[in-house]
Amino acid sequence: MSQIQKSPATGGRRWLTSTVVAIILATFFSDVSHEMCTAVLPLYLATVGLGPAALGWIEGVADFLVSLSKLAGGYVGHHVDRKRPWATLGYLATTLGTSGIAFVGSATAVLTLRSAAWMGRGFRSPLRDYLLADAVDKEYYGRAYGLERAGDMLGAVIGPLLAALLLWAGVGFRSIILWTIVPGLLAAGAFFFFTREKASTPRSPTNNADTTSAAKPPFPRAFWWFLIGVFLFGLGDFSRTFLVWLAAKAVGEEGSVATGTLSLAVLLYMLHNLVSAAAAYPVGHVGDRQAKLPVLVVGYGLGVGTNLLLAFLSGSLLWLVLAIILSGVYIAIEETLEKAVAAELLPRERRSLGFGILACGNAVGDMVSSLYVGLLLEAGYTTLAFGLAASFGAAGVAWMLWLIRPKAGAAQT
Repeated sequence: MSQIQKSPATGGRRWLTSTVVAIILATFFSDVSHEMCTAVLPLYLATVGLGPAALGWIEGVADFLVSLSKLAGGYVGHHVDRKRPWATLGYLATTLGTSGIAFVGSATAVLTLRSAAWMGRGFRSPLRDYLLADAVDKEYYGRAYGLERAGDMLGAVIGPLLAALLLWAGVGFRSIILWTIVPGLLAAGAFFFFTREKASTPRSPTNNADTTSAAKPPFPRAFWWFLIGVFLFGLGDFSRTFLVWLAAKAVGEEGSVATGTLSLAVLLYMLHNLVSAAAAYPVGHVGDRQAKLPVLVVGYGLGVGTNLLLAFLSGSLLWLVLAIILSGVYIAIEETLEKAVAAELLPRERRSLGFGILACGNAVGDMVSSLYVGLLLEAGYTTLAFGLAASFGAAGVAWMLWLIRPKAGAAQT
């Protein structure tokens, strides 16, 4: 019996179901769409005279709105029985907002559409994560979220690759962004038509809202302790879009529109996502076999080391490539195991809202870090920008270590 397909706890029931596959496909196609735009966005902004500070504001404000939308998605999922249609609307909003950037040219308009796209992306996130946790047994959370993250990052490989090929072929930025609508619509279709939901827990016939709420178990205290560490680390977890800017700068022509230079920067970003895609499932598998939180801490430690490399050696293309590879590994660990740990800590009735809170905390951290990194890079303080990010990441590592050591693994129970 294949251990990656069947669960011994349920009499051999297959866990790699049509719902799991559909979620992976939706994630894949959505990220092809999103990352085609992400790969050329900083380069497109450079052609209209906008630098890393503008990129930081665009990504930072978008992350702030994402934080609210993720919380909103978790809240809606907490109060509705059918989560699939709401998540599908999120996929549609993402693809329409992303492709719409092709029709605008100002920073304000790009910010508006990018924010709309990311709000849809944020809104659907806790709903999708709930459905995925609901579709598999507890002993496969790591692998399920690992596969979902692998689909995400594989899409983030194909998207920049398509963007690079189109750049080599002489296709303009606007046309590349416009074509993102095709994989975006495929993502929405895969999610809506092929996922299935479990029957909800029967409610009290009194239809009393207070009674229904009271019947739900409270959030575990360990979940809130875990969130603090996630947030601290997130304050140093800036948008990976800055890697494209750094790559272009490392080859000496970040403001150029030369096709070869742009393609090299995009391909290095694609390398980051390819590494992350390759690492995600093995990371989840390790997390299923061992305690997940210590493995997550290892990933956080890699994140701190990556930011230190960027702080002191990002001007060298060789060291930047190493930092990009390490970033891909730690992002895979972070995004896979944060969700898997949360799924273990949360009771089913609180999972949708809990995933929304987790995602909101991450998005707020991303917003703050993207803003200060962008502003400091614009001012020429590269070491300070990434050194500050490393410091916040180290605080997250220290918190998680405190959480593990004295409590002897209580955060996992």
